[in-house]
Amino acid sequence: MKPISSFTRRDFLKLSASGALGLFLAETGLDRALALSEPPATHGRVLMSGLFMYAIPSFGGESWKSFGKDQVVPISEVVEGEAGNPYNTAWYRIGDEGFTYSGWVQPVETIYNKPISDIRAEGQVGEITVPFSLARREPNMLYNGRRLYYQTTHWVKRTVVNRAQKSIWYEIYDFHERKSYYVPTYDMRILPDDELDPLSPDVPEAEKHIHIDLATQTVTAFEGDNPVLISRCSSGAGSTKTPLGDFRTYHKGPSIHMTNEGDVEEGIYDLPGVPWCSFFTGTGVAIHGTYWHNDYGRPRSHGCVNLPSIDAKFIYRWTSPVVPPGVDYLHLPGEGTAVQVTTSS
Repeated sequence: MKPISSFTRRDFLKLSASGALGLFLAETGLDRALALSEPPATHGRVLMSGLFMYAIPSFGGESWKSFGKDQVVPISEVVEGEAGNPYNTAWYRIGDEGFTYSGWVQPVETIYNKPISDIRAEGQVGEITVPFSLARREPNMLYNGRRLYYQTTHWVKRTVVNRAQKSIWYEIYDFHERKSYYVPTYDMRILPDDELDPLSPDVPEAEKHIHIDLATQTVTAFEGDNPVLISRCSSGAGSTKTPLGDFRTYHKGPSIHMTNEGDVEEGIYDLPGVPWCSFFTGTGVAIHGTYWHNDYGRPRSHGCVNLPSIDAKFIYRWTSPVVPPGVDYLHLPGEGTAVQVTTSS
């Protein structure tokens, strides 16, 4: 087969249609590269209670030391082990103690920030930079808080100083709940405007195209015939499969509170701060970042296309329409970058 450097969009679509895309990814080494990498972060946040550590990177190995949900553990190495899903064989070495399957652990860092006082009047995007932060209903450390997780994004309205406690807070607004919360400024990074600038703005819109292959759980972005991003994803599962067809990314937002409250049959989810949402249907199906799992390669969403946040941010900035700084959501029917969802199985 051709090397990836000479592989065109036409080649890609032919393989997808014939069911041979997975073989191509394996033969070029991309299959393994999408699952394995250098340690993605120095630490990981455990995503489920009762997670075990294993003596070897295999579910059949001796297990011990059950972790609790949201426990933060050191990641010292990424190794290849037993497949947790058909496309993910990555395991994390936890310090020098043992191994845990990567799909159950969100890579995180702890990065503290200096406060910024001059928040734009219409608001700005802020990103959580610690494993989790407590958002409170008042700017007061004595209040209980809800957890906001690493790489989630939120709409920051202003900076608030609690002089009695000598603490500084960002007021964030939840558009779904229509409520404000307060986050310590050291837990959140305010994104500068240039970090939201469009990517490849010189490339004509007609030359940009996103191909989502449900069989191989991959998202590939093309500029003309050239692939500029390929990422493993998690698409819709069960009765909420990602729809097949041709679409456009005509409505977008940098931070969305996603929930299906009232839809008891599908199971309730409530996910504030979902980052970098590029919607391509009127029913809310989007390409977006994910913080509740790290198990890309397995269908497991309620219809959306889950990506690592860094790749979702690329798609968000690379696609049209361009959401200006200071705008929390943009809806332009008839516009957007082309998206094709297929399955090669």
